Amino acid sequence: MFITYIRRIFVVIITIFTVILNSCKQEKKSEETSVTEETAVTDDSKATLKEALTFYASFDKGVDADFSLGDTRMYTVPNRKATDSAQVGLHKPDISRQEGKGKYGSGLVFTERSKGYIYYPSEKNIAYNTENWSGAVSFWLSLDPATDLKPGYCDPIQITDVSYNDAAIWVDFTKENPRDFRLGVIGDRDVWNPNPEGPDNENPIFNKRLTGVKNPPFGSGQWTHILINFSNLNTNNGEASLYMNGKLKGTRKNIDTPFTWDLSKSNIYLGLGYIGLMDELSIFNRNLTDKEITTLYELENGVHTILEIKK
Repeated sequence: MFITYIRRIFVVIITIFTVILNSCKQEKKSEETSVTEETAVTDDSKATLKEALTFYASFDKGVDADFSLGDTRMYTVPNRKATDSAQVGLHKPDISRQEGKGKYGSGLVFTERSKGYIYYPSEKNIAYNTENWSGAVSFWLSLDPATDLKPGYCDPIQITDVSYNDAAIWVDFTKENPRDFRLGVIGDRDVWNPNPEGPDNENPIFNKRLTGVKNPPFGSGQWTHILINFSNLNTNNGEASLYMNGKLKGTRKNIDTPFTWDLSKSNIYLGLGYIGLMDELSIFNRNLTDKEITTLYELENGVHTILEIKK
């Protein structure tokens, strides 16, 4: 009897052990499947991002773009109207490209507010469309707005053929502390403000066209990812959204004001009044999905990772 009892206990122990072992194997298999599926989704996002990419400047080997469908070169001008005297390259003493100062490798360092502009031409680098225009702009910034910026509005990026208030896409910091961070997607000035009175940036009509973020996630020694996502501009249902560190911060809908460009005069201006670091400027020919935005934000080695994807 005793031996039979012992055998029964042994059988029960073996059965319990087998159940636990099978359960662990199944759990491990599920985890492996989940990781594989997640990797596949990320790889798909990288592939679709590569297909949509029209411009990319890493600043690692110079200021010219690593990839572009248009002119790869950076230009410097004393003012917007002096394009005939534009110099190829970076020729502003308060802006430099420095190794180890980027989010990945080298980056742009802005140290002072001064006259003059640096830019890349928009033509072919942005998929501008007169009937239905969509796209996305991505870059990284590092600064403490409260201590680094001097008084006055500043635009880390501004894309337009005229100015900030006329068919323009930009982000800016407000003019004094505490600084808000804002997305401006502003159509043709003669449509939204046909009878201007006073400065546009103090106009309530202008301010209604902005998407603002109070207490934005910037700080000394840290990098913040900025993504401008826009779709269906030059229709009655335009939309523009601001993402920071992969999170949606605000959306403006029902943008029906037209965006009329002389494309040959439109440029991608960098660092207007900005003081801080900038890296990894990339532009896409359509608005991005939430998954693509997350993938872009989480890239371990920057947009170079996307360029390395084989079709």
